[in-house]
Amino acid sequence: MPTYKNRDEKNFNQAALDYHKAEPKGKIEVIPSKPHSSARDLSLAYSPGVAIPCLEIEKNPQTIYDYTGKGNLVAVISNGTAVLGLGDIGAEASKPVMEGKGLLFKIFADINVFDIEISEKDPDKFIEIVKGIAPTFGGINLEDIKAPEAFYIEQRLKEELNIPLMHDDQHGTAIISAAALLNALELAGKKIDEVKMVVNGAGAAAIACTKLYIALGLKKENVLMCDSKGVINHKRENLTPEKLDFIVNTDKDTLDEALMGADVFVGLSKGDVMTPDMLNSMAENPIVFGLANPTPEIDYNLAIKTRKDVIMATGRSDFPNQVNNVLGFPYIFRGALDVQASGINEEMKLAAVHALADLAKEPVPEAVILAYNLKSLNFGRDYFIPKPFDNRLITRVSIAVAKAAMESGIAGRAITDFEEYENNLLDRMGRDEKLIRMMQNRARSNPKRITLGNAEEYNVLKAAQILYEEGIAQPILLGEKKFIREQMQKFGIEIDVPIVDPMDDDQEEKRREYRDTLWKLRQRKGMNEYKAKRFVRQRDYFGPLMLKHGDTDGLIVGFSKNYTSVLRPVLEVIEKENGVDKVAGMMMILTEKKPIFFADTSINADPSVEDLVNIAKMAEITVKTFAIEPRIAMLGYENFAGISETSKKVAKAVEILHQKFPKMVVDGEIQPDFAMNADHLADYPFSKLGTTPANVFVFPNLESANLSYKIIRGMKVAQVVGPILMGLKQPVHVVQMRSSVDEIVNLATIAVLDAQRREEMKKSGK
Repeated sequence: MPTYKNRDEKNFNQAALDYHKAEPKGKIEVIPSKPHSSARDLSLAYSPGVAIPCLEIEKNPQTIYDYTGKGNLVAVISNGTAVLGLGDIGAEASKPVMEGKGLLFKIFADINVFDIEISEKDPDKFIEIVKGIAPTFGGINLEDIKAPEAFYIEQRLKEELNIPLMHDDQHGTAIISAAALLNALELAGKKIDEVKMVVNGAGAAAIACTKLYIALGLKKENVLMCDSKGVINHKRENLTPEKLDFIVNTDKDTLDEALMGADVFVGLSKGDVMTPDMLNSMAENPIVFGLANPTPEIDYNLAIKTRKDVIMATGRSDFPNQVNNVLGFPYIFRGALDVQASGINEEMKLAAVHALADLAKEPVPEAVILAYNLKSLNFGRDYFIPKPFDNRLITRVSIAVAKAAMESGIAGRAITDFEEYENNLLDRMGRDEKLIRMMQNRARSNPKRITLGNAEEYNVLKAAQILYEEGIAQPILLGEKKFIREQMQKFGIEIDVPIVDPMDDDQEEKRREYRDTLWKLRQRKGMNEYKAKRFVRQRDYFGPLMLKHGDTDGLIVGFSKNYTSVLRPVLEVIEKENGVDKVAGMMMILTEKKPIFFADTSINADPSVEDLVNIAKMAEITVKTFAIEPRIAMLGYENFAGISETSKKVAKAVEILHQKFPKMVVDGEIQPDFAMNADHLADYPFSKLGTTPANVFVFPNLESANLSYKIIRGMKVAQVVGPILMGLKQPVHVVQMRSSVDEIVNLATIAVLDAQRREEMKKSGK
């Protein structure tokens, strides 16, 4: 779990409660997947039509995968006996975790989930309950069941059920850490069948990990396993059957003795049990996996400081080489479900291991590098396991697992065209908000000072709290200091951030500086010194002047005023980019399938041909910063006809774009529904769009663009981010009136990324 230095536990705890309590309560819901608006729809969905597939399934049970959602439905099941680090808290208290696991299945692999919490600690009774409900599901993910019962429960259910089943606490960690181990050994120049390993912790995960390492070639006699009482050796008594399997004949009793001369340490225990002296006693190029969360067995920075040759992984996202189960379970089940496998066997697990290990050695796509705000990412000591935001995971791991199921003879159906299957998997990847998560992750790597105007407003204050606590930005609150503090106290928002009040006495020196700047900028444009002196006391001017003087890195304004009135002072202070005549606004719309972009949604009422050319070019540049390849449709209400005056204007803009920027993927005039449909596009083989739908839409005028995105926003069928202000030399964005907390956070995140990009350009001399 990510750990952020600014997190206030009281605030965070309340935020966690509010998040889960907000309507609709919980984290997952069931929605219809078939038409249901007409009487005929309902007669097909239920009575009398539903009887027909029932009879077909009765005749041939395998057709359940054809006529129901079983093939894409997983049960996440727990009895609440070993929940996270909380222990035996009961079935009901485990439900938030199980819902959370369901959410991860959906957003990473588009797998539907029912979470099932069973109030039963007797293993045999628990097994019977699970067997009784198993026909509902295409697969079962067991979760948070304590050892040793977990071993027995999983083994019996695997033997008695014919669907994919996995206890993720055991095998998920085993698969990801095994892939990391293979690559770490390669970096250390060591062979798996020769290394000496110490495993600290002897629970379900530790035992499953060790067994999988042995399947990869680790010699069992080269493993020393430790529990809270020390090394599991021949002197120990009253051991569980699982621990008995790892007894060794040795005089070593303690962890520090076990580590002397060891090549590999795998910790699945508790934080800070490994000391620098223990690490120094290990062999050359020691491999250390400190997988206890949130505190590793030895702190990453301490380990690197202690030994320069250490090769380390942890369970944390804020250090390199995170062993994160989300790299495995969604894609393992995806592959298993898609071939209707009767289980998850060793061949499938090993296939996942090798797919993950191999992926880390391949060139990393720009999108992944951008997600982590790195200049490069290459196989080595700081990167030997794929990153969670790598979109290639779903294809590499799922395909490897599906093939292994087919080759090992447990697949119920065969995939004959893996190229088509890969495309289907990639289509699934668009069904979430990964882009927002990637942007926030990039922002955290180098957070910038972002000034938030209208800071007296609750939504703005709450956004500032999230930005601060999550490490996305370093917020500065702009507004009336006394009122802001009163509002913070009223809403229980406690954050240690600067508050800037343009009217405050302590801003006198800044006001003089800003007044001189403003007057010099505007003295030949109708502004006298008196007006400049008066305007710098207003936040609408003070904020842009903070940015102009380098007192902030980005600016978010708006919320309580209309867009035009807020934008005017910004344009009077902040210069436009070279070659830009008019700025423009673009909305990012996160649809179920993929993000799309609308421009210009907020500034140019009736853009000329030249304006449309500039808007398209600015949109192309901006979209590329999100590591998305822009495909631009210049919209009109005719398809390549050029009859109306609007269409003629758009067609002329397209002609200029094709001449000036021949490599730019842009075409029009075209209707939006045609631009979004591959079959419709096929009717126009001459188009630069080809048969791949557009993802950037440039509208012929402001009214059509603004109304279009506001319909989407009002219907709440997609998340809307923006407007993203394009064409200025510094990061400024104007939020919509009464924007939500999330909308403000998202726009501030974009401002951070913009500031990061400009900083890099300045360093590189561009």
